This record gives sequence, C-alpha cells and structure tokens, in this order.
Amino acid sequence: MKAQQNIGTHIFYTPFGKIAALKKDGVIKARSIRYAYSERFQMPFPSQPSDVDVLVPEKIPVCPQNISPLLEKMIEETNVDSFEVNESPQYLTVTRPEMMDENDKLPVVVWIHGGSYEVGCGDLPTSDPSAWVKEQNIIVVSVSYRLGVFGFLGSNEERPPNLGLFDIIEALKWIKANIESFGGNPENIALFGQSSGGDAVAHLMITQGVEGLFNRVIIHSAPLGLRHNRQKMSEEFFRKTEKLKDEIDVMKMMEDYKHFVPSMIKYGLKAAMPFGLQYGFPPLCNENEAVDKWIENAKKYDVLIGMNDDETAFYLRTSEAMNKYLGKGWGQKILNRTIRLTTENIYGKPARIFAETYAKAGGNIYLFRLHSTIKNNYIGAAHCVDLPLIFGNESAWKKAGLLKDIPWEYVHDNGKKLRARWADFARTGNIPDDSDIPEMLELKKVVI
Repeated sequence: MKAQQNIGTHIFYTPFGKIAALKKDGVIKARSIRYAYSERFQMPFPSQPSDVDVLVPEKIPVCPQNISPLLEKMIEETNVDSFEVNESPQYLTVTRPEMMDENDKLPVVVWIHGGSYEVGCGDLPTSDPSAWVKEQNIIVVSVSYRLGVFGFLGSNEERPPNLGLFDIIEALKWIKANIESFGGNPENIALFGQSSGGDAVAHLMITQGVEGLFNRVIIHSAPLGLRHNRQKMSEEFFRKTEKLKDEIDVMKMMEDYKHFVPSMIKYGLKAAMPFGLQYGFPPLCNENEAVDKWIENAKKYDVLIGMNDDETAFYLRTSEAMNKYLGKGWGQKILNRTIRLTTENIYGKPARIFAETYAKAGGNIYLFRLHSTIKNNYIGAAHCVDLPLIFGNESAWKKAGLLKDIPWEYVHDNGKKLRARWADFARTGNIPDDSDIPEMLELKKVVI
C-alpha cells in the first residue's frame, strides 16, 4: 500500500502581498510568483505589491521555445500539458524547508537555468531543489526569464539586446526585498547558474545595477570560451530575424527563426550558441573591458566555478552521424580527442584562466572538475551530468539518457556529498579543505 504524502498549505505574508504555498514532503513551495511584466522587446517593469492574494497560474509559465530532441532524449521528455507559453515569463518559485525556527534566516541560492539562452525554464522537474533544501536547510529561488529572440537577440532601441539579463536583475531585486518573509537572509544570497545560466551569473558580477543584490556565485559549465567576438554573428542573426518581430503567432516565430540558424555555422564554435549576451549594450560593458571589471570586483564576490570532464560528449557522443563514422577504432580515438579539445576550449581553459585571474586580484575562488569513474558510462561526465547530482529527484531523471547504465545509488550517494559542499559555500563562501570526492570531484581553492 502506497504511503500517503504529507500535503498542506501555507501562507507567507510579504511586502509584495499574501502568497499561498504548498507544503509537501518536508518543503514549502511558493510557485510561479510573477516578479515582473514585459511587452514584446521592451524592458521589464517590476510587479507591484498587492492587497489581494497573489494568484498562482494553473500551469507553469514558459517563454516560447522549440522543443529540443537532444534534451528530450538525454534529460527528460516535455509534458507540454504542464506548461503555458507566455511571452512575459518573469516568474520565480521559492522552495524552503517546512521545519525551521521562525527566527532563522537561511542562506538563499538563486537558480538561473541553462539552455543556450534559448530553451528551458526555472521550474522543471529535473531542477526541483526539494532534496537539496531539505538536506541542507537552505532556501532555493528558481527564476524564469525571457529567452531566444525575446530575451537574447537585439541591436537597437526597437529590439534591445540583453532583455533576459534585465529580467534576472528584476528577479534579484524582488528576492532582496521579499526573501526575509520566507525565512531567508537577504544579506546572504548566492547565485547558481549552469551552462548559459552560468555564463549569465558570471556576467552579473560585472553588470550595472546589481550592487548589494548577491554575495557569491556558483558557476557550472559556463561556455566562457564562446563569449568572444560575437558581434558580427549577432548582427547577422538580428537582421535575418527582423522580419519576424511583428509575428502574432509566437510558435510560428519559433519555427521560422530555426531556418536561419544553419547560416551561422561560418562563425565557428560560437555558432553552437547563436543567442547570448551582447557586450557594449546596457547593462554590460564593452568586451575589452570585461576582464578588468572582473578584476575590479574580485573582492566583492566569493566564487565557485568549474566544469565536467567530458562536457561536449553530451553533443558529440550522442550524434548518430558521429557514431556512424567515428564510433570504432581510430574513429573512436578521433572522437575522444575532439571531445577533449572542445571541452577544454569552451569550458576548461576559460574557467581556469578566470579563476587564476580572479585569485591574483585578491578574490576568494574555488575551481572544481567533475569526472566519471563508472566503466559502463559510455558518455562520461558530460554536460548537465551535474544536475541530477545537485537536484536529485530520481523520478524526474530515471529515464534520462544521460544516466544510462549509471546506478541511481551512485548518483544519490555522491550527489548528497556534493550538495553538502555547495551548501557550505552558499552559507559561508568557503569549502573545507580535503573536500574532494574520489569517485567524481576534484576541488581546490585557487591561490596565486
């Protein structure tokens, strides 16, 4: 007989208004709180406090996007009935422990999802932070923001760049103003981003208008090697999509812009992420000023940055074409070498240089690398393999191709250790010495 779940409701009284939340299995989750609004290609404006109850949407709001067959295969199938497409997807979800002292002020982790600035949202089952919240007595706030043509492609006042980044800034302002009502410490906020989310978090460190909104950052698998010299590609992609800007049918927009993506291949590796942050436009500096800005801010933020050993295997080892021609013998050696080189160029070398530069400027920074020691793991420590370790949630990950032939006990046991170390960092900005996990983690404080 299946055990009954402990389900109830809870009301949070905040400066923003009265917010209803769901109590379930040891956590309280206040879902889909609208922190801002926007019109198409316009700056976000903050949601205003209300005397009436804050209403929760029936379905999870998500920015218009194309479903990725690769993500469907490697991570999770999309249950489209659970989501509602919304051009203004500025919502966040607060997850906190059910059992906590009313005088506690817990550390806050703000989750900024990845997806090449093109797909995803803050409220996916595979990034449900409940396990982490319960184990480590922290609060996690999951943020959704504009993506793709709506949030990360622009060139002028009519279609400004970096709108998705402005969305995230509005979310951080909301969190700073309201998180104390949920039991969080507004003076102890860590940003946590993975993939393009990690890239966004790294750049929030040098963004105008974020002073005092966070204390430290956790950067997973940020493609910092793709951040350089993107101007020509962005301008061409912008021009080609200009004809779509007034399309009423957003899903038609999504279908139509895909036709222009192949023409970006001439720009090399960076074409793997055609949407992105654009230097030289608010709220970012010029590209040649970025490193100096990170150096200037080195003593402001504690940093935990790193990657997985076989990042690009997520794309290369799962490619039918690659496996057809490079799946055996010398072809396999060529494929392995290609994975090593592209992983280092996009993720590894840039993270190491960032860490060394930051440490030299007096910053407190840790560098990590996740690896796989499981013999049957054909894909290795690929891109996104850190997500089930951090978020757990076996039911969401049990069919993921990314974890094929990996026992869930391995994921759970090592994930629990990793979650503890990352929570230590979120609490204090420090991780104890000798925090390596031989099965999967190399970690060091960078000192120059």
